[in-house]
Amino acid sequence: LINAQGEDVVAGIRTPQSLTKAGREEMGETALSMEEAMPVVFGQFVDVVGRLESHYRDMQDIEFTVEQGRLWMLQTRNGKRTAKSALKIAVDLAAEGVISKEEGISRVEPAALDQLLHPTLDPKAERKIITTGLPASPGAATGKIVFDADEAERAAQNGDAVILVREETSPEDIHGMHAARGIVTARGGMTSHAAVVARGMGRPCVSGAGDIRIDDKAGTFTVRGRVFKAGEVITIDGAKGEVLEGAVAMIEPELTGDFQTLMAWADDVRRLKVRANAETPLDAKTARGFGAEGIGLCRTEHMFFDDTRIAAVREMILADNEAGRRAALAKIAPFQKSDFVELFTIMTGLPVTVRLLDPPLHEFIPHTEAEMDALAASQGLDAEKLKHRAKDLQETNPMLGHRGCRLGVAYPEIYEMQVRAVLEAALEVKKTLGVAPIPEIMHPLVALGLEMKYLRELTDNTAKAVFEEAGDSVDYLVGTMVELPRAALRAGDLAEHAEFFSFGTNDLTQTTFGISRDDSGRFLQAYLDKGIFENDPFVRLDQNGVGDLIRIAEERGHATKPGMKMGICGEHGGDPSSIAFCEEVGLDYVSCSPYRVPIARLAAAQAALVAKSGIAREKDR
Repeated sequence: LINAQGEDVVAGIRTPQSLTKAGREEMGETALSMEEAMPVVFGQFVDVVGRLESHYRDMQDIEFTVEQGRLWMLQTRNGKRTAKSALKIAVDLAAEGVISKEEGISRVEPAALDQLLHPTLDPKAERKIITTGLPASPGAATGKIVFDADEAERAAQNGDAVILVREETSPEDIHGMHAARGIVTARGGMTSHAAVVARGMGRPCVSGAGDIRIDDKAGTFTVRGRVFKAGEVITIDGAKGEVLEGAVAMIEPELTGDFQTLMAWADDVRRLKVRANAETPLDAKTARGFGAEGIGLCRTEHMFFDDTRIAAVREMILADNEAGRRAALAKIAPFQKSDFVELFTIMTGLPVTVRLLDPPLHEFIPHTEAEMDALAASQGLDAEKLKHRAKDLQETNPMLGHRGCRLGVAYPEIYEMQVRAVLEAALEVKKTLGVAPIPEIMHPLVALGLEMKYLRELTDNTAKAVFEEAGDSVDYLVGTMVELPRAALRAGDLAEHAEFFSFGTNDLTQTTFGISRDDSGRFLQAYLDKGIFENDPFVRLDQNGVGDLIRIAEERGHATKPGMKMGICGEHGGDPSSIAFCEEVGLDYVSCSPYRVPIARLAAAQAALVAKSGIAREKDR
């Protein structure tokens, strides 16, 4: 600004003029630029700012003034920047030779990449906050309120954008979560079902919004006396954990050439492999597009809730004996096999870790009597038998009950069907594409060496039968998810019969602390406010307690079986500080939600650079 003071700019009293002629022409301004109005001073200015940027080796935020034709520099400091700008600045400085590629990698905050991968709310837009919860999955979405997964699916098919609002979600809500633009839950923490699934899908999610009171019958939710009805429009900001009134303007993501350049640099220096947690073709394609090097966790239970298969699953649960269960499982097997064929085809030549059935069986049947009556009527089932079976399956603490490999021990026919489906699919893909996939069959919630021995034998016997029938074979691995303290402490026992460990840090954190990951939102904030927890342990790995168990398992597992593959597949697999821990411990890979794969790739590169610099300093000493 000519003939003005700095305060005129800061106060916004007058509109500043462009520095360059090109800038003025681009903006369509009539007032002369600095380059045109005072060319000699502008030449000095360009020289000085170039020297300052070269000296500080970073983009500068500079204050200057011109008095009686003389340039005065008042202040310079490293400039603040958005994620998109940080990316561009790092790549440009490295391309200009001001900094090295390695330093460029270190200059970008991995978590900030979330801003580039998801839609975000326009910072200039007005925000009327209804309530807040946990920032469970980043991104922003606007849509009409729906309270039911089926309704979400119907509305989406009609072209409506919807936000699914639930007390909490369960696996049977998967179809509605896919259909919705975003998800809000009144209960649940950062690793609740809604949070984990939403991150995998790339859907924004606000979980644990405890002020919300949902009335399903009335089709409303109430927050602090205000009532919101089904069909009303709301917006959610998953990065801040905010639920907002009405539609709010958004900025769509843009993955530029700079993004791809930085990712390529990161891949050149990182040691840790990065896989994705995925079980749908869309998730797998998304993950591969973001550079995933395989699937580190395929949760097979998510494949059971499609309308065409849930009936057979429930028939299996209601069966009175093994023959009845096998008959029902025979109906599910073709669906399982076709799912695996699709995943193996998308991930051709890359490892795919398939976790066998994990959740307790009660999750597959309705919870209320009315829902059970409706199900019985629609599928010709005995309503009383259904209710009696539901009562039989009730557990006081189902997360520590009849789930995980305990299902495989009690009902081995379930795991036999799944192993058969995995290997038959692998053989089909090998025949079709000429390249065999690399299936890794993972048994969840193992605690004992004898459990692992039994499950290994079950897997190998099933594989032998499949290969004899086909007259062909594929290589496969058998391993376990380490998610119980005893499994970590007795890792040597498990390693005698397992070929890989995958640390399920969601459950390992839950069982180590004795804290329910679904209910912790009710009290965790008090612990954070009082400084008892520095971070939510379900978001950032507890490197002392849970981390010690991982260190012990790594040491004892490798002592029994040197070179066995080890990775991490809990949600911590996408957290930069937790990835640095994995590098330090010497794990082989991390696995995370598809949309967090780029974050993990960059964080793994930064961790490798830190480790490399530490080794260099050690050599210098």
